[in-house]
Amino acid sequence: MRAARLIKMVLLLQSRPSMTAGELARELEVSERTITRDAQALSEAGVPVYANRGRSGGYRLVGGYRTRLTGLARGEAEALFLSGVPGALREMGLDDISSAARLKVSAALLPSLRDAPESAAQRFHLDAPGWYQEPQTPELLPVIAEAVWDDRLVAACYLRRDAEVTRELAPYGLVLKAGVWYLCARARELGGAGDVGGAGSLGGAEDGAGTEGTYRAGTDGTYRVYRVDRFQAVNLLEERFSREQCFDLPAFWEERAAEFARSLLHTEIEVRLSPEGARRLPYVADSAAARQAIEAAGPADPADEQGRITVRLPVESEEVAYAQLLTLGPEAEVLAPDSLRRRFARAAARMTDLYG
Repeated sequence: MRAARLIKMVLLLQSRPSMTAGELARELEVSERTITRDAQALSEAGVPVYANRGRSGGYRLVGGYRTRLTGLARGEAEALFLSGVPGALREMGLDDISSAARLKVSAALLPSLRDAPESAAQRFHLDAPGWYQEPQTPELLPVIAEAVWDDRLVAACYLRRDAEVTRELAPYGLVLKAGVWYLCARARELGGAGDVGGAGSLGGAEDGAGTEGTYRAGTDGTYRVYRVDRFQAVNLLEERFSREQCFDLPAFWEERAAEFARSLLHTEIEVRLSPEGARRLPYVADSAAARQAIEAAGPADPADEQGRITVRLPVESEEVAYAQLLTLGPEAEVLAPDSLRRRFARAAARMTDLYG
């Protein structure tokens, strides 16, 4: 375990001019005292690790030292070939580049590891699209992917509801979610005040007409999200943008996706659930909202012989709640609102007529 950590420490110092003890500790998930001991151990082993004292000090390798400890173990080689997503790379127009890179890595592996690509491919496969969906590659995805890689500004025409809006975008990153591609970007308006609209199914409402020459993050301080299949035209511009290094695409997407899911829940219903209904509810409704509602309900009433609990559940609409809760059958009883309860009563009567 320590040997692996020492190797990783050398590789980190080899890839950067200098690193503080705190930075190394965070990367290696150990204490700064452990970093001090590891640096001493490396020095005693002949690795020229030099410690700069003072407030701006840190650790560095002396004299352009390069380690030869870059060989891959079997597990590392197999994980490397799992890190790519062939379908997504193909859709972005990067299949030839990724194939060439994999061939080069394969050729550099030890003979005993040459079967790593086949070994990984036969054990794991990513199928991104959801069930009952025909995957479609957006026509403009390759040019958008090129802009993302090169930090190139683009002039884009985007379809929002029934209106087309024109934007100049700084494209920061692409996300593939359940077979649908999304672009995370900062924007400035090119048209007049009429070119205002939301940024898509995950983007919040945009503010008014933009300030020419500035790239804003929207009224809520975040970047905007656009569905790639709604772009009508995308033109690469010669100008490049300076990427904000603090932008974390995975963290941003996780936060925005959670906000989007919560924003859909406009209606609240009251439901009495059996133990089986409570177990199944997170699988038919919004899972986070269902679990929170069940936790808030607390234990079942001791007087209820069936062990049922009553929850107040946020839902998208009565129509959606009807379709979701209908799958629970007798394990769920809608108490409110009355309109939804009456609808379930009518459905129960029809079921009785059908099955006697």
